[in-house]
Amino acid sequence: MSKFTNATITKEANIYYDGSVTSRSVELEDGSQISLGVMLPGEYTFNTNKAEIMEILSGNLEVKLPDEEWKTLSTPESFNVAANSSFDVRVKTVTDYCCRYID
Repeated sequence: MSKFTNATITKEANIYYDGSVTSRSVELEDGSQISLGVMLPGEYTFNTNKAEIMEILSGNLEVKLPDEEWKTLSTPESFNVAANSSFDVRVKTVTDYCCRYID
């Protein structure tokens, strides 16, 4: 889905890693939550509370999920992250992403 209708967007940005990763929180019409964001080149670790589907919309990165090897992602591509876990990314170019939270 490249467009969301009837969504509520929080104006204030979520800012991580001194501004190298930013996102906006979005509540969709059905009540589900997503984040739309951008990551600048660098290495980052993220922790999850809920399970997530990370969709890479543009850019180039590698991801390391728990108990897995590093994997290079092509655009567009997505990966799933378990709840209450973490994952690492090596962002090679400016990367646009959509993170969908799963209850």
